[in-house]
Amino acid sequence: MPRPAHLLILVFLFACGPSEGQLRSGETSLAESSPADAPFSAASAQERLPPPGNAWVIFGADTVQAEVARTFEEREQGLMYRENLPKGRGMLFVFPDAQIRSFWMKNTFIPLDIAYLDAELRIVDIQPMEPEKLDSHPSTLPAMFALEVPLGWFEEVGIAVGDQAQVVFGPG
Repeated sequence: MPRPAHLLILVFLFACGPSEGQLRSGETSLAESSPADAPFSAASAQERLPPPGNAWVIFGADTVQAEVARTFEEREQGLMYRENLPKGRGMLFVFPDAQIRSFWMKNTFIPLDIAYLDAELRIVDIQPMEPEKLDSHPSTLPAMFALEVPLGWFEEVGIAVGDQAQVVFGPG
């Protein structure tokens, strides 16, 4: 006969076991579960996304909230004419394919670091860029993404060439 402590453990395990709406992996699908069964609602899931037009670029414990530049016009404008860029913020340039990319700092008043990332979101190059300089900063390898952040941020948090990023895009 089980002891009372064992009964409590069994009751706890049964109560915490998978509910009907859960998948085999133990994850709950919002579409298949009721709001009571779901760990969070669809509304709270939206709250867990970056703001519209932004992305979170995640490097382990460090995250940049970046404005996303997807179109030719957005990429051409970039961070020009900005007076400041807070730490932890940046701009993610998204290109349709991976190739050698090149940036310059015309009309850009903020000192920046640029990290070029390949199609798998691995950093292939990081370069410092001085404000308002017209010299070109080409990537050393083909890149599909470029991330601009305040100068020195990558070194400050210990992010280097070869590091892997994850990106979570906000709506729009």
